[in-house]
Amino acid sequence: MNKTDKIYVAGHRGLVGSAIVRNLEAKGYTNVIGRTHHELDLTNQAQVRAFFEQERPDVVVLAAAKVGGINANNTQPAEFAYVNLQIQCNVIHCCHEFKVKKLLFLGSTCIYPKLAPQPIPESALLTGPLEETNEAYAIAKIAGLEMCKFYKQQYGDDFISCMPTNLYGPHDNYDLSGSHVMPAMIRKFHEAKVNGKPSVELWGSGTPLREFLYVDDMADACVYLLEHYGGIEHVNIGTGKEVSIRELAETVQRQVGFVGEIIWNKEMPDGTPRKLTDVTKLHSLGWKHKVDLEEGVGLAYQWFRDNIDDARLENHE
Repeated sequence: MNKTDKIYVAGHRGLVGSAIVRNLEAKGYTNVIGRTHHELDLTNQAQVRAFFEQERPDVVVLAAAKVGGINANNTQPAEFAYVNLQIQCNVIHCCHEFKVKKLLFLGSTCIYPKLAPQPIPESALLTGPLEETNEAYAIAKIAGLEMCKFYKQQYGDDFISCMPTNLYGPHDNYDLSGSHVMPAMIRKFHEAKVNGKPSVELWGSGTPLREFLYVDDMADACVYLLEHYGGIEHVNIGTGKEVSIRELAETVQRQVGFVGEIIWNKEMPDGTPRKLTDVTKLHSLGWKHKVDLEEGVGLAYQWFRDNIDDARLENHE
């Protein structure tokens, strides 16, 4: 990539997209563009085509998606499948049609089978049944990364895909009806502390093992791949380190400064028992994460406190 390339980041105001914009601009890329949902509906084929025809981006980062936690995925599977497939089909095909030099498609490690080998290598894709609670989202993301592969195979398009692990940090979604585990914990512990509550209830048993990556590290890895990678296989992005949900809760509790009790509601689902990415390939390409969990949770909570009036506490497009 050249520093003057026009780089369109789809989803530039979200957790992932905003971090990628920050990283690109910090590295001296001077022509980064974005559109809000109200300016450009990526599920609308005609609007997407008109945008590409007018703007002619050189590079595209597809970070726009309908995302959510276990509850949202469980209760809205049709919307998760439809919206994400529409976005991906429209953007990926326009990248081909308008001869975009490079496309980076961002997926999710939920694409892997529920009982995939641990840590999960890229080769585990499509080797077993998916986790039921986010199957619709996973299937949409699998379709997107496979589309990128097919366009590369058939047309030689420089379309690459990466699969980030669980992300957290600035501009996360703190709406408890649709948020992921980390921002949900940050909000719950913060509100309990502020309101003087004696306890916080969390879902599940606390035993599942998860991997968490600070979003600015993820963005740095994405830009690194844009600059250095052109392979046909997707690349896992993660830390290669795991923590139990119980240990995560204790870390968030410590950083927030909540001194009450944690009550685990074991009637609620745990999700996948373990999900750790194999980041051997990413490390072999020359990139490793920099922010550890304790530091990252502290940074995320600081951002939440500083931006609580503007944070996404309710679901809005």
